[in-house]
Amino acid sequence: MKFLSKFEPTAYAPMRIVIGFLFACHGAQKLFGVLGGQSMVHVPMMLIAGIIEFGGGVLIAIGLFTRIAAFITSGQMAAAYFMVHAHMHGSYVPIVNQGEPAVIYCFVFLYIATRGTGKWGIQK
Repeated sequence: MKFLSKFEPTAYAPMRIVIGFLFACHGAQKLFGVLGGQSMVHVPMMLIAGIIEFGGGVLIAIGLFTRIAAFITSGQMAAAYFMVHAHMHGSYVPIVNQGEPAVIYCFVFLYIATRGTGKWGIQK
């Protein structure tokens, strides 16, 4: 399947955009109580998480300050995994503690932080 490698730069762009958009949606739930979520601005940790998720997701999606935004969001997801999923559910196994999305976001954002904006971003 080596022939697919020529599409890598183009395939990376929609992946970055979609992941950033979906992450911003999580932040919008926490901040604005939209998309089936409840506003959590009255809980300090959730307010911080919402700001990082919404702001970081938007920056990643549009390709502006992508590396730093992805690095911060990756760290936030690692913290969320250990502080919420592993701690509250008493297990470090993602399938058991329902932390799979946090782990996936963490490592995808870590990859984006190393890869940068790529195509279709405001900042190269």
